Amino acid sequence: MKKITILILVLTASFANAQAFKGKGDIKFQVGATFQEYGTGIVSGADFGFGENLSYGFTVGYLLNTTTAAGTPKFGDRADAKARFNANLGNVLNISDKFDLYPGLDLGTRNFGAHIGARYFFTNGFGIYSEAGIPLAKYNPDSVGYERFNNQFVFQFGASFNL
Repeated sequence: MKKITILILVLTASFANAQAFKGKGDIKFQVGATFQEYGTGIVSGADFGFGENLSYGFTVGYLLNTTTAAGTPKFGDRADAKARFNANLGNVLNISDKFDLYPGLDLGTRNFGAHIGARYFFTNGFGIYSEAGIPLAKYNPDSVGYERFNNQFVFQFGASFNL
């Protein structure tokens, strides 16, 4: 019985100390799944806090499964990389120390876009995230076929880690 009580106390303490965004010096790593029209894939990224409510970061994604009538897309058609800037609003909204809402802008290999995401941390080191993004300005406004991959509305979700 003592062991169970100690385990519950340790877990409660780790949940109480979870913090979604700490500000300057904070580092988040994320890995997840990405969903868009005609494709699903994987995405990974990192965000680095440089102000009380600001962060910058990078993401890379790759579509594993694509469905089009145009044949098999090449590696370059499936891959995407982005630099990003976020406004971390979790402590501004004061919902919970475990929750962070972050709208932002990104500049990628296919477009200039915007995203909005949310993170929730269960412990000090582990949480989940969800994010949605849209292109604001496409490098090729008349994109068709494979050019639409990573160049349209995208939804992501996965795991987030404090580093």
